[in-house]
Amino acid sequence: MRIESLRFQNLNSLAGEWSVDFQDPAFSAGGIFAITGATGAGKTTLLDALCLALFGRTPRLKTISTATNEIMTRGTGECVAEATFTTAKGCFRCHWSQRRARRKAEGRLQPPKHEIVDADNGTVLETKLRQVALKVTAVTGLDFDRFTRSILLAQGGFAAFLLAGPDERAPILEEITGTGIYSEISMGVHERVRDEAAALDKLQAQLDGLDLPDAEGEAQL
Repeated sequence: MRIESLRFQNLNSLAGEWSVDFQDPAFSAGGIFAITGATGAGKTTLLDALCLALFGRTPRLKTISTATNEIMTRGTGECVAEATFTTAKGCFRCHWSQRRARRKAEGRLQPPKHEIVDADNGTVLETKLRQVALKVTAVTGLDFDRFTRSILLAQGGFAAFLLAGPDERAPILEEITGTGIYSEISMGVHERVRDEAAALDKLQAQLDGLDLPDAEGEAQL
């Protein structure tokens, strides 16, 4: 999974519209970069925006509804998070938003909107909140829990990943690195060995059933 771009508006302390193009050479040329800044500068908000665009929630904020939205910048009437990303299954764009009535800061919260679009042709794939999250999981191989335990580790979450058992960690690493094919090869080899061993046992049983003549019998023949 590769994040191509991120756009958001009125999230936490970052009022107004913001965007990051990760295809810009400043990010892509070095292969690795860091998000730095003073406390409260909005570093975590960038990660919140990414998670919000994909899954409609963040590690710090599990619920956003018509009753509560603690991520919308105070004094504003709407917030937006949009991410474009590429996987082995194509290029997709996820757009999440919520506004207040008449887009006024004092207006009542309206239901959040969430959609996933095929970024290559503009086809809308899903628009229902739950179905969008499921579609994101289908095209990335990562649900919210896996995403926040491996790709986007919340503060204090790295230790939980390191302490996870092999049965929990291995599937996540396979999804991240694309090495799931080796598990398939391993299972295929195991099945082949089992089938060949069964065939060998069958041949051995047939051989054991043969009544071979002794030396005298061979001489008579």
